[in-house]
Amino acid sequence: MRRTALPLVSIAALAIAGCSASSDITGTDSTSTPTITREAATPIQSGDSYYQSAAEAVDARIQQRGVKPAKNVILFVGDGMSIPTITAARIYAGQKRGLDGESYRLTMETLPFMALSKTYSHDFQVADSASTATAMVTGAKTNSRMLGVLQDTRFNNCASVEGNTTDTLFELAERAGLATGLVSTARLTHATPASTFAKSPSRDWENDADLKGGDASACKDIARQLIEWPEGDGFEVAMAGGRGSFTTVDQADVENADWSGNREDGRDLTAEWTAKSDDHVYITDKAGFDAIDFASDAKVLGLFEPSHMKFAIDRADDPAGEPSLVDLTKAAITRLSRNDEGYMLMVEGGRIDHGHHGVSAIRALDETDEMDQAVAAALEMTNADETLIIVTADHSHTMTISGYPTRGNPILGKVVSGLDNAPMDAQDGKPYTTLSYASGMTACRLVSGEQDCVREDLSDIDTTEKNFQQPSLVFMASETHGGDDVAIFATGPGSELVSGVMEQNEIFHVMGRASGLVSAPTE
Repeated sequence: MRRTALPLVSIAALAIAGCSASSDITGTDSTSTPTITREAATPIQSGDSYYQSAAEAVDARIQQRGVKPAKNVILFVGDGMSIPTITAARIYAGQKRGLDGESYRLTMETLPFMALSKTYSHDFQVADSASTATAMVTGAKTNSRMLGVLQDTRFNNCASVEGNTTDTLFELAERAGLATGLVSTARLTHATPASTFAKSPSRDWENDADLKGGDASACKDIARQLIEWPEGDGFEVAMAGGRGSFTTVDQADVENADWSGNREDGRDLTAEWTAKSDDHVYITDKAGFDAIDFASDAKVLGLFEPSHMKFAIDRADDPAGEPSLVDLTKAAITRLSRNDEGYMLMVEGGRIDHGHHGVSAIRALDETDEMDQAVAAALEMTNADETLIIVTADHSHTMTISGYPTRGNPILGKVVSGLDNAPMDAQDGKPYTTLSYASGMTACRLVSGEQDCVREDLSDIDTTEKNFQQPSLVFMASETHGGDDVAIFATGPGSELVSGVMEQNEIFHVMGRASGLVSAPTE
């Protein structure tokens, strides 16, 4: 059996179930609480230890506070959006608009409920995006580098997937008749969006050409799993980068004839998408995006780049090339709102992470600002009494803010003293930046072919220029993730369950219980 279902009940009734008859702790007015009839399910992973402990933790809060019913759920994931990233992005966004950055408020910071999320995976103190995203959409922690599978799965081992798969919240939503959507600035087959539909012992198996060695050929690649996803009537919208995994090595890319797809099996998955029905459409650029009537029944696959979408700061040089994350979010909400049963939407600011990996703080902060604008758009387009909105990150990064800069100093600038308005020097007599990284490729510079780990003199360098890379401490080919807790911001029905220091997989249970898609834990 894939799941155990509860009888059809109203979510409003579930909000009161289990509460003491002598006290009103639901926080809702029964005369105004919307009634939504859904079938709550017990996912196949309900026996997992991580699932059980998180389910019990959230259920205990429901027993104390009740839970308001959510018709719709939107999960915003800022990939790599650490707490220092939020702070620096706040200052950056304010300064970019000619305002006081320190007192500026991002939209996400105005949401009424917040908590900290513990991001470790089953096997790593510092996790990756696959395991953390899986935790948020399945309610169970798993091993790093894996998608939609449980802790007993072995990396790169197809045989170990059997009996260790999960039901994601998006799959439960489709079975219940809700609309579902994915929006990301990363590849659609990348870890975070792929967590909603894929079951894979390796996040790297994005197309069939990646299935090399051992028993890998027995698994389905991630792009194929999206197109063959059996749940309900499939995603209503799936828009991101990554078309290379959906097209073949014999197909020239639609925007650059020098590039081709990655698939070696001869399957054009974009053609397979459009062949599903007359409503299934495929778009590759902003012109195609603008031509879609998202208030129609169109089921849209949008793949706007061969790999990841452009950084927002670089997209400004080609505004006609691809839609922004704000554009995609608005379109997705418009389309999904057509379903009277409600919807489930993930929006990922995927390139925050990539900016950090490249020790390019300006790109990470600008991407955070853009995702925050998408949050603002979602708030404007949704009913606060119907839609649960959660904004969080999958993991952190190693960027820090330090050095005693004076108030109003450019967040991307060198540290300036408030005493004489001159750059402050470190013990080596050289100025330093407010933002820096614990790891990255700027720890050492190549001088005459040799690594020179003497710190670069930034005296005559514009550290606010968009291609400047912040200094780092430990020399790495790519900056690494961080292991510190990340923030969770929430508003709407169910947001009252977001508080304190939470296990990351509790986010699934908050969304599942508020939406009425997931049953309460049994004794």
